[in-house]
Amino acid sequence: MRTLADIGLWSWGNRHSVRHRLLTIALLPMLVIPPLLLGISIYRWNAKFDAALVSKVNDDLTIAHQYLARILEESEEHLVSVTNSARFQEALRGHDYANGALTDLLRETAQRRGFDFLYIVGDDRHIIASEYPMVSSSMRWNWPILNSALDGRSKTGIDVFEQAELSAVSPELAQRARIEIVSTVGSAPTTRTEEARGLVLQSASTLTLPDGRRAALVGGILLNQNLGFVDTINDLIYHDSGLPEGSQGTVTLFLDDVRISTNVRLFDTRRAIGTRVSAEVRSAVLDQGRTWLDSAFVVNDRYISGYEPILDSYNRRIGMLYAGFLERPFTEAKRRTLLEIGLAFLLAVAATVPLFLRWAAEIFRPLERMIGTITQVESGDLDARTGHVESKDEIGRVALHLDHLLDQIQERDAQLRQWNEELNQRVEGRTLELQQANRRLETTTQQLIMSEKLAAIGEITAGVAHEVNNPIAVMQGNLEVLRDLMGSKAEAAKTEFRLIDEQLHRIGEIVTRLLRFAKPQEYAGYSEQYDVAEIVTDTLPLVQHLFKKTTIAVERDHRASRLIQMNRTELQQVLVNLLVNAIHAMPGGGRLTVRTFDRDEGDRPGVVIEVADTGAGMAPDVMRKIFDSFFTTKGREGTGLGLSISRMLVTRQGGKVSVDSEPGKGTTFAVWLPESH
Repeated sequence: MRTLADIGLWSWGNRHSVRHRLLTIALLPMLVIPPLLLGISIYRWNAKFDAALVSKVNDDLTIAHQYLARILEESEEHLVSVTNSARFQEALRGHDYANGALTDLLRETAQRRGFDFLYIVGDDRHIIASEYPMVSSSMRWNWPILNSALDGRSKTGIDVFEQAELSAVSPELAQRARIEIVSTVGSAPTTRTEEARGLVLQSASTLTLPDGRRAALVGGILLNQNLGFVDTINDLIYHDSGLPEGSQGTVTLFLDDVRISTNVRLFDTRRAIGTRVSAEVRSAVLDQGRTWLDSAFVVNDRYISGYEPILDSYNRRIGMLYAGFLERPFTEAKRRTLLEIGLAFLLAVAATVPLFLRWAAEIFRPLERMIGTITQVESGDLDARTGHVESKDEIGRVALHLDHLLDQIQERDAQLRQWNEELNQRVEGRTLELQQANRRLETTTQQLIMSEKLAAIGEITAGVAHEVNNPIAVMQGNLEVLRDLMGSKAEAAKTEFRLIDEQLHRIGEIVTRLLRFAKPQEYAGYSEQYDVAEIVTDTLPLVQHLFKKTTIAVERDHRASRLIQMNRTELQQVLVNLLVNAIHAMPGGGRLTVRTFDRDEGDRPGVVIEVADTGAGMAPDVMRKIFDSFFTTKGREGTGLGLSISRMLVTRQGGKVSVDSEPGKGTTFAVWLPESH
């Protein structure tokens, strides 16, 4: 129950938080919800804006692709129209193919149609006529386009000519195709310094010679440094395209990843011919065969870019067709738009927040008067009142109720003071009685604890000494008599006699440890370094008689290579307890597995000894209690001290004992001991 002072302190400490909560409620619609909606709208607008840019560059790339396809069709149509013309047929019937009218017609047609080379080849792969002398022995004749024409089907495609093949057509053409590779930021590593191959638009039209043999009219256009080709596509796409000021559209042809014809600028007057595409785009387009539609770094700036692979007549990816426009003007336009939206929002807030604050002040004023009243009451002035409040709303009614409450508090205060005096007198008397009773109770409790402890120690120690030491002495005496009676035959049971001696000695040590319960500080254990596998080997015979009572298979797996340092008898006692528990857990038989292996705990190296059985397992509530003293699941057959003592012995050595069990799946005890140093 709060006193008047508590109420006053609470009100004074929370007056600012109340003000803040009310202001938050008033300003939340203006300062939180609109920015949230505005942020969502801007996010969606930005996504749609970027999608529109990608859609545009996709349209641009489609136009470039269609234009390139149209050029291929026109090249084929030109050759077909030439082969079907009366002039060509008349020239073809002449006898001098090399120097006659046919050669002049081919030269004239090449100049008029824009072919870089034009020649007629027979089905025996020999050149019949060409616009310029050609080295037919250096030519390649297995082009799919040429084979198709000689089979009767005209065809057009784009192929890559090696430098020697270009030189066979024309040394000037080979020289024109040579491009110096320019080191480019973001491109894939390469050791090449020059691109000497040529990307050639090649068409072949089928025809029949006067002697009835099949032949083909072959024409080609070198695309390397063919600026008119990319400029025509660029004008077709980006002329009056509505790009913002500062942006510019570009078109590029690639041979592999090298720009062989482009209107992207490396400097103001130099085109970026010889530069290479970024490694990211190369992987997507040339290696994976995908179309790239996204922002990409082009030479020295970022462009909204569209790339698609160019396939040759063998259907191999040999280059790329690119269309795109500068991204920076669009980014700046988005930045300006966001800045304008932000400024508009701040102006709206600056205009409306003062109005909210003024309305809030009319609410806070009566509240502050009430807080002042409570502060005066807290300081001891019970006559303080809020007085008349002009507001007739809920806050005004609260002020009236507060004054009425203070009147009642003032009346009750006098009564409470009187009751307080009477209560103090009663409390003092009862307190004195409780102190005396408490002292008597503490004295009695200490005497009872000491008496119970001494009784337990005396009973356990005397019982163990009487019940264990006497049989040990009898067994040791009879063992000596038995040796004497057996005479020389005792040598055959030498090992058994030794084990009996050791175990009798071990029992004596167990009795000694029980005696340590009263004064453990007077005893100190003895330990030595050894391999845990030796202890396991010496321990199993001790419980061999239990194995004979049931069908339990024993498996051993010793992989530990580290030595430990612990009293042999103590560790043997721990193992006997674990082995006996495992045997008792499998009354109907099963498999008992003893494993040793190295394992680190944190930064401490050590050795683990695992004893696993295939018995009934333990429930979680039983597993939590098995290390408690005197807790047993064996009824009268168990003392409940085996696992408790075992854990004490291992913990004293710096190790730990853990258990993992599940009903129906058996139990595994793991003893971890630190490595000896």
